[in-house]
Amino acid sequence: MRHDEDAPPAHTPAPAEAAPPSPPVRRTARRATGRVTLDDVAREAGVSAITASRALRGTRGVDAALAERVHAAAARLGYVPDPAARALASAHSQHVAVLIPMLSNTLFVELLESVQRTLTPAGYQTLIGVTHYRPDEEEALLRSYLAHRPAGLLVTGFDRTPAAQALIDGSGLPCVHMMETRQAPGVHSVGFSQQAAGRAITEHLLARGRRRIAYVAGQMDPRVMQRAEGWRAALRAAGCHDPALELMDPTPTSMALGGRLFRELMARHPDVDGIFFCNDDLAQGALLAALRMGIAVPQQVAMAGFNDLAGSDQMIPPLTSVRTPRAEVGAQAATLLLGLMRGQQPAQPTVDVGFELVVRQSS
Repeated sequence: MRHDEDAPPAHTPAPAEAAPPSPPVRRTARRATGRVTLDDVAREAGVSAITASRALRGTRGVDAALAERVHAAAARLGYVPDPAARALASAHSQHVAVLIPMLSNTLFVELLESVQRTLTPAGYQTLIGVTHYRPDEEEALLRSYLAHRPAGLLVTGFDRTPAAQALIDGSGLPCVHMMETRQAPGVHSVGFSQQAAGRAITEHLLARGRRRIAYVAGQMDPRVMQRAEGWRAALRAAGCHDPALELMDPTPTSMALGGRLFRELMARHPDVDGIFFCNDDLAQGALLAALRMGIAVPQQVAMAGFNDLAGSDQMIPPLTSVRTPRAEVGAQAATLLLGLMRGQQPAQPTVDVGFELVVRQSS
């Protein structure tokens, strides 16, 4: 009987079933920077770059299972979208540039927090720039931030270099000015009259019978100088303005500076019976200096500050001040900007939030 030579011998066991092949390992080609790209995510998920982009942006029309695959691939690779590239591709950005003078000043911290609480739920993030009250620094920041194609601008006040103003105007971006107001075509602003507030606090001291009223200031930024104009206007109207009672120092305001300026003022003009300080921290330092010097407040000299900062109501005696609505300024400025970025023209391009005179025992 002939045996088929190709058939295995009867006693030879059948070969074991082959294991299924392992899934291919995808290898992503990274840019020279090592950054994971959208193309990497698309390859990992086995889709086109356009589909991956639509899935990651949550665009309607992308199959749910496919979108889940793209998101899983992005998570595995540690993909972070490039906002600059997205803005360049779509001509839209989720960033707003916010320029403020100081982060060490409580006033601007409160304003900034309010801005972020308004913008973040709407899908925008802030690019925060600190100008240190220097127009040249603001100009440099504008040049840098405009290169990132933000969706809008929030800037403090109106005092800036012609070049900085040209950058704002030439950008074509919505822009809202904070802390001051100005009625002008195409200008959007949220704030209050610094000059009117300075006049109101000075008129309060006049109403308390004070006639030798000094203005003590630090920093000397544009808003401080506007308050000085209000002080001058009130005293001129009352017929008791004395330019010698202006004591100004370019140093940033602090309690230490307030104490020093108070001692200098009383040494030069011991007949002063009222003082308007441009900021509460100066007045707080002056109150402590007066306590150490045995000068009775308000009996010998009345004192008033500005901005109603934390701790002013706890001083001895509690400090009279002007309460400025910086949180409201931030919220309303951000809300106004949101409308402008959506192409909406506001009914009121200028919003005056006002101020409040808070009278306490120091005056």
